[in-house]
Amino acid sequence: MTDTENHVQIEVKTRYLPDQSPDDGKFAFAYHITISNKGAQQVQLLNRYWLITDGNGKKTEVHGPGVIGQQPVLAAGVSFNYTSGVILETPLGSMQGHYEMRATDGSIFNAQIKVFSLVVPKMVN
Repeated sequence: MTDTENHVQIEVKTRYLPDQSPDDGKFAFAYHITISNKGAQQVQLLNRYWLITDGNGKKTEVHGPGVIGQQPVLAAGVSFNYTSGVILETPLGSMQGHYEMRATDGSIFNAQIKVFSLVVPKMVN
C-alpha cells in the first residue's frame, strides 16, 4: 500500500508463532513491516496507531510514539524494517492502522496500513 500523496509504501508479512502461544487459549502472531520512502522528501515516523480485532469482534487500540522504541528517519529511496507481535484470544483476527509521519517540509500526514489478517494455519481453507 502506498500513500499516493506522500509516497510512503507499507508492506506487511505475518506468521503464527505456535511455540510462543500459551496453552491457555491465546494465539501469538508476528508481523514484519517494511516502510519504504518512495518520495523525494525525507520522512520521519513519529507515532503509530493500531486497531486490532479478534475473531469475536473484540477491538483493541494501540497508539504511541514510534515503533519498537524508534522514530526512524527515512531518506528518499530508503526503507525501514521491523518485526513485532500481538497475542489474540482467538485463532484469527486482523490489524489495521497508520503511522503518523513528518516530511522535511514540516507537513504531518498519516501513512495508512490496510487491514491484514492474522490466521492460525489450516484455520481457513
